[in-house]
Amino acid sequence: MTALTSNKARHFAGTVAVPGDKSLSHRALMLTALAVGRSRVRGLLEGEDVLATARAMAALGAGVARGEDGVWTVDGVGVGGLGEPDDVIDLGNSGTGARLLMGLVAGHPMTCFFTGDASLRRRPMARVITPLQAMGAVVQTRAGGRLPLAVTGAQTPVAIDYAPPMASAQVKSAVLLAGLNAPGRTIVREAVATRDHTERLLAHMGADVRVETDDDGARLITLDGQPDLAPADIVVPGDISSAAFPLVAGLLVPGGDVVVENVGVNPLRAGLPAALAAMGAAVEQRHARDVGGEPVADLAVTAGPLDAVDLDPTLAPSMIDEFPVLFVAAACARGTSRFTGLAELRVKDSDRLAAQVQRSRAMLAAAEARVLQARATVTETERAYARTAQLVSQSWRSETDLDIDKAAFDRAMATLALARAEVSEAQAQLQSDETN
Repeated sequence: MTALTSNKARHFAGTVAVPGDKSLSHRALMLTALAVGRSRVRGLLEGEDVLATARAMAALGAGVARGEDGVWTVDGVGVGGLGEPDDVIDLGNSGTGARLLMGLVAGHPMTCFFTGDASLRRRPMARVITPLQAMGAVVQTRAGGRLPLAVTGAQTPVAIDYAPPMASAQVKSAVLLAGLNAPGRTIVREAVATRDHTERLLAHMGADVRVETDDDGARLITLDGQPDLAPADIVVPGDISSAAFPLVAGLLVPGGDVVVENVGVNPLRAGLPAALAAMGAAVEQRHARDVGGEPVADLAVTAGPLDAVDLDPTLAPSMIDEFPVLFVAAACARGTSRFTGLAELRVKDSDRLAAQVQRSRAMLAAAEARVLQARATVTETERAYARTAQLVSQSWRSETDLDIDKAAFDRAMATLALARAEVSEAQAQLQSDETN
C-alpha cells in the first residue's frame, strides 16, 4: 500500500476533473446489457465496485469489453435475455452492485448466488428482498437477510405497486429493474424523492417510464414492462462525491479558487452545493448542459467564511455520500451546525457517523496539544520578557547600554505578541472543534 502524506496548503486554486459517477457507471453497465445491440460507455468509473459489476454482467451473458482508448463496449442481450452464471457472483464491497443486480436477476427465470467481502456481508439486504419476493422471486439468505444469498427469479415476474419504507434509490432501482421483464406496469411510490439515474437512463434508452406526483405528494414512477431497450452511446459525467473534496477545500483555504469540470448535477443528487450555499459559500454552476438525459455543469467555488446551518433533512437523500466532507466544512463554520435524517450513514460500507465522531475527537486532541504547546511557549517567553525587562532596568547607566537592551526588549515583546497570537488562534480552533 502506498503511503500518502498531506500538508497544510497555503494556496489552493485551479481547474480539475474528477472520475466518472459511480451510481451512473453501475446503471450504464446493467441497462446496456439489456439493450438489443452494441452500446458504448465513455467516462466509466474504473474502481473496484464498478469493475465487479462489469464482471457480473459478463457472467450473466452480456459482452463487456474495455477498449485501449478507455471506451467500454457492451453487447446487450435484450430484456429477459440474461443467462444463469456458472459461478458465484462476487460484488466485493459494492452495495449498489449487489442490490441492483438482485433486482435484475429477480426478473429472469434462473438462480444466481451472490457474495461479497466481509463488509458487504454485514450490510442489510432485506429492504430489497421484500419487494422482490412480492414480484415472485425466491430469495434464500443466511440469518439477518445478509449475503451470501441466492436469488431464483420468477418464471413470470409480477408487476407491483410498491412504496419503500425508507428513502432508497437502490430499493427503487431494484424494483424497476425486476419490473423490466414483468408484463404490466410496475409502480414505485416515493415519499421522499431519491436520485433518479435509473429512470433517466431507462427513458434515454427508450423505455416507457413516467414520473408523476400523486394527491398525497408522493413521487410515482411508473414503468411499462418488457420494453425493447435501444443501444446508446453514454457519457458518464464526473462524480459529485469526488468533486466534493476539492470544492470544500477551495472554500476553506484562504484565497481558494477552484473549478471542477464536467460534474453531474442531477437535482436529486446534488444536495451538497445547496447545503454549502446555505452556509454562505460562493458556489456557481457554469456551462450547464444536458448529457444523455443527465444535467451536467462545471462547479466553481471561491474561499470565504462559512456560517453554521440547521440543514433541512429532506436534502439528506440527495447528498448521503457527501456528508463526511460537509462535516469538515461545518467544523470550520461559525456557530453550531445541526444535521438530521442521517440514519442511512450507519449502514453504508462502514458506520460513517461513528467514523466521523472518531475523527472529530482526534482533531480535538490535536487542537488541545497545540494549545498546551502554545501556552508553554507563552510561559517561557514571558519569563524571557521579565529577564529582559530587568536587564533594561539594570543597564540604565549609559545611552549605548540602553539602546542595546531596548532592542533586546523589543525583540522579546515581539516574540511574546506572536506567542499570544498563537495561543488565541489555537484556543479559537479548540473552541470551534468543541462546538462542532
